[in-house]
Order: sequence, then C-alpha cells, then structure tokens
Amino acid sequence: QVQLVESGGGLVQAGGSLRLSCVASGSIFRIHAMGWYRQAPGKQRELIASVISGGAPNDADSVKGRFAISRDNAKNTVSLQMNSLKPEDTAVYYCNADGIAAATWRSFTSWGQGTQVTVSS
Repeated sequence: QVQLVESGGGLVQAGGSLRLSCVASGSIFRIHAMGWYRQAPGKQRELIASVISGGAPNDADSVKGRFAISRDNAKNTVSLQMNSLKPEDTAVYYCNADGIAAATWRSFTSWGQGTQVTVSS
C-alpha cells in the first residue's frame, strides 16, 4: 500500500504565494507519474499539474505561468509552487501518484488526504 501525505496549504491574500509538498511512502517499486489536482466547492476535481518520470512537467492553462510542479524521484516527493494566487484558486488540493507496488508488482493509484488553499481578495 502506498500513502501520500500533503503539506503546505493555508490562507493567503491574492497575489501571494504558497508551496505545497507531497511525499509518497510504503511499498513502492516505481512511481510513473505524480501530479496535483484541485477541487473547488460544487466543482469537479481537475488536474492542474503533472510530471511523468523522465518527462517534462505539464500544467493546466488555468495555472500556466503561475504554478510550477517539481519532483524528486529519489525521495518520492512532488511539490507545487504557486505564485500570483487568485481567489479562484481556492480549493482543496490533492496529490496523486501512479506506479508499481513493490509488494504485489501491480499498478497502483494513490491520493493524498487533501490540503485546503484559500485565497482572499
């Protein structure tokens, strides 16, 4: 079983910055992709940034140029630097990882518990 633990959410004024971090632990053979999703009240969960092993990061248009995802493969961590935050960025942010579990050699998809980001105007 693979667990993801997020940290770094909070309350910030519009135009400010926050950095989210996520660490994966457990029975991990390899993590193929890690990413960040968010879900605002009354809306569907959306992918905002992801990075595949050996690949370039991908950002959603809504955050392009403001958010930056980074990954440390050796530490099984992924971070999201969020700059120029807007009130519409307010949401619960979730970390996600896809890979192969060491104990079962089967693929897994894991989610973090979510961290609240609130941007005041």
